[in-house]
Formats: sequence, C-alpha cells, structure tokens
Amino acid sequence: MKPGGNVIKHARRRLAAVPCGVALLTVACSSSSTTASGGSSSPAAAPSAASSALCADAAALRTALGKLTSVQASAGQGAMNEVKADLANVKTAATNFANDAKGEWQPQTSALKSALTSLDTAVQKLAANPTTAVVSSVVTAAGQVSTAAQQLFAAVGKDCPGT
Repeated sequence: MKPGGNVIKHARRRLAAVPCGVALLTVACSSSSTTASGGSSSPAAAPSAASSALCADAAALRTALGKLTSVQASAGQGAMNEVKADLANVKTAATNFANDAKGEWQPQTSALKSALTSLDTAVQKLAANPTTAVVSSVVTAAGQVSTAAQQLFAAVGKDCPGT
C-alpha cells in the first residue's frame, strides 16, 4: 500500500462533490425564475417613478437569480468561484431592492435575505469541505432561496407585472 494513497483517493472524491453540489444548486434554484400569475385587484395606473425604479430593481434581482442558477457544474472549481460571485450579485440586488422598497414587501425581502445568507454559508462550507452532507445543506438552502424568491416575486408581480 502506498503511503498517502487513501488520502489522495479521498481528496479526489471530495473535490468531485463540488460540481455535483453546484449542479444541485442549479436544479434547486431554477424554479425561482417563474413569474407570478394573476393581476392586480386595483385599477391599472401608470407606474410612478418610484414604482418604476422598484420594478427595475425586481427585474435586476430576477436576472441575478437567473445567472446564479445557470452555472455549469462541469466547470469544476471555476464553477464554485462563479457561484460565489453570482451569489454576491444576488445579495446586492436583493439589498438594493429592499432599500428602494422602503419597507414595502418587508416580510418577503427579509425572508429572501435570510435564505441568501444561509445559502452563502452553505456554499462557503461546500468550497471548504465538499462532502455529501454539505452538498445536501446547499440544496436545502437553495430550495429556501427559491421559495423566498417565488414569494417575493408573487407579491411584487401585483405592482410590477412581468417581474
């Protein structure tokens, strides 16, 4: 038996989990790009400058989430770096939206920010220690982001159709 042979095998297996985790993240988050259906119960009015800005922020958030979910798992460690960068962009877009909303949709924005923090923590752990258990935590956190994003877009969709 070669000294260190088992260590190398174990390390290769753990590194192989990184692209799998990214692929699972992609699958779990992909449903966040659905649009809300239904219309507003109030009469249609021309959007104000503030609501136009909020609708633009919502669209930017949706775009950032879409980019996060489109990472190719085959990129290996590059995929992990891309996920980290895309996640940072989503967090920035969510913060911009929440700040410009000035408390409107606060429960939904808070839930999304919390879910993004959990996903960020799970992704950091995956990068440091790519195990099956950590991959599972990434998938769980990604599902929470997906749910929170769907709830936010459903609420915002009443005022910003098409977001």
